[in-house]
Amino acid sequence: MKKSVVRPWMMGLSFAAVLSGCVSQQEPQQQDPVPTPVARHAYVSFPALGTPAPLQVAGRLSLPTNAQGKVPAVVIAHGSAGVDTRGSFHAQALHAAGIATLELDMWSARGLAGGAEGRPRAVAETLPDAWGALKYLSAHPSIDGTRIGIMGFSWGGLMSMLSATRRYVAGAESGQRFAAHAPFYPVCWAYNRVPSYEFGDLTGAPVFIQAGAADQYDDPDSCQKLVDSLAPADRESVSLTVYPGATHGWDRLEPAVQISDPYSHTGQGGQVNIAPSPETAETSRRAMVDFFRRSFGLAP
Repeated sequence: MKKSVVRPWMMGLSFAAVLSGCVSQQEPQQQDPVPTPVARHAYVSFPALGTPAPLQVAGRLSLPTNAQGKVPAVVIAHGSAGVDTRGSFHAQALHAAGIATLELDMWSARGLAGGAEGRPRAVAETLPDAWGALKYLSAHPSIDGTRIGIMGFSWGGLMSMLSATRRYVAGAESGQRFAAHAPFYPVCWAYNRVPSYEFGDLTGAPVFIQAGAADQYDDPDSCQKLVDSLAPADRESVSLTVYPGATHGWDRLEPAVQISDPYSHTGQGGQVNIAPSPETAETSRRAMVDFFRRSFGLAP
């Protein structure tokens, strides 16, 4: 979380002036230097790959200013509510690490409002957006096409999970795949239980799951059970961190909310508490950046 530092004015006061109640001549005010931007931004669009009808997906492309040559990049996929503070919160840390980002806006392209009633029926319907983003970034002159990862929150977390499977990689441009996957609270109970949420036969790219023990979509051990159920070869690609007390959406900067979702409570449906946790948000953001650094071969 970005912190601002405010320095007090420096004023020279003589002892005599203090006694007389008069202020001596002020020294010039010390001002903080203008911060150097860590990224330059552009709003872009690109075609989704494999949708029944042509679809242009909007996104914000951010290129770090502190990097030289071609840089790695991460696609950021939002949750059911749409674009919110989470994307920029994590993107800022990636930019500081010399990693570009492409934040998607999948709902605008479809004319959707977001939320449980305003999203597509299945996450697989938005995987063409991820493949389109991968193709777009791979062709960008400032991006290293061999070092493109994907991360996402809730709905976007499921996207980043499914895009790690060979089954769904078939929808990408031939020979292209993501180099690393970092899903946040990706509703672990649903995999291999709900049709079109098959997770297995992985590409071999590393997958780093971050989940909350108080997430009301899952049981506290849902994600661990999923990892344990994988074939040994797939299990080697997957790592998991579960944060005690963390709810779904712990890294949102907006106030706490309660939502209703039929996929919550392991598919039984009901109310879900989404409460920000600044401490967990910072910890998980650092862990995410470290994961992509390692995956992209960047210095720690």
